[in-house]
Amino acid sequence: MAGLLAGLVGCTGPDGGGGIDFGLPGKARAPGDVIRVSPEDGSRGVPAEGPVEVKVDSGRLERVTVVQVEDGLRTRVDGEVSADGLRWRPRPDSRLALAAKYSVDAVALDAHGRRSARHTTFTTAVPESRFIGYFKPENRSTVGTGMIVSFGFNMPIENRAAVERAIRVTSVPPVEVVGHWFGKERLDFRPASYWRPGTRVTVELALRDVEGAPGVYGIQRKTVGFTVGRSQVSVVDAAAHTMEVRRDGELLATVPITAGAPKTTTYNGRMVVTELYDVTRMNGATVGFGGEYDIKDVPHAIRLTDSGTFLHGNYWADPSTFGSANVSHGCVGLRDDKGGSADSPAGWFFERTLIGDVVEVVNSRDRKVAADNGLGGWNMEWKEWRSGSALS
Repeated sequence: MAGLLAGLVGCTGPDGGGGIDFGLPGKARAPGDVIRVSPEDGSRGVPAEGPVEVKVDSGRLERVTVVQVEDGLRTRVDGEVSADGLRWRPRPDSRLALAAKYSVDAVALDAHGRRSARHTTFTTAVPESRFIGYFKPENRSTVGTGMIVSFGFNMPIENRAAVERAIRVTSVPPVEVVGHWFGKERLDFRPASYWRPGTRVTVELALRDVEGAPGVYGIQRKTVGFTVGRSQVSVVDAAAHTMEVRRDGELLATVPITAGAPKTTTYNGRMVVTELYDVTRMNGATVGFGGEYDIKDVPHAIRLTDSGTFLHGNYWADPSTFGSANVSHGCVGLRDDKGGSADSPAGWFFERTLIGDVVEVVNSRDRKVAADNGLGGWNMEWKEWRSGSALS
């Protein structure tokens, strides 16, 4: 599902390198942020009674969406904007679920009709001595062939073998799927190579009463799944300033791009699309650039890494830049129009992209993206991937 909007991001820090591009949306508030969200971004242990509130001091809230994300299922929290447009609150009969993750997305208009976006997340309280795993992709979704099944746990897992054994990932047609731990709070699953188009994947969770750490037990028992759609792999050549888009092996288009400038280069390696936003905000103040840039309405934004590498529309650069020069702060830019145009290269690519599609960057003067930065596990050889299983 394409997101409606996103929050505050920025490209890369002044030290250069794809490894410090920009943070997760909303993780830091920039000076002049007009949208205020409660609970604070990243809050944990929020009570079931909240409170949850979105406010602006002036202008009006155009859109507010609060969604519970539980093992890929999305449940919207009913709420309403006040008559003056300055405040959103849940309906009086709404109550948050325990042990759940929530996302808050808001767009506001100022007195001049200019848009500003914000995205935050928070998690509600988990019962004492219980752990939960947050799952992606979404249940019943259709994804690209590069999708990696990823679990993030709300607390460190000490008994990793028991937890991994309690999660079963199978597919039709069948392939071997192996787990890989990144530390004690993240477990990803993938096959040896990209999924075959049309594959149906089932994820069975039997975590209830599994002891993940001394005296800490799981609470989930359910089955979720997703379908693999067509294959789309796009190769960004940072030296040639182009992106080749291939669908099921056939070349769809060669698109002119701009990648990271010499001091703020773009990662090399294979990255997987994890989020799609029709508009986002990018502010250099969140990553050490001071007031160098603050773009409140970046169109057609496609997230590639957790650290912040995006492929996005760019309406502020001269059209001659695309295909000829690298000028970004670590992102991959495609020509676009202000407000986002479906007829632009960025709009064309956005409309043809699925969560789980692969974008590979080559010939950039930067290191390869880390396997745990977003869904970067395809940058590991199969032998190395298997060695990260607690069951190997």
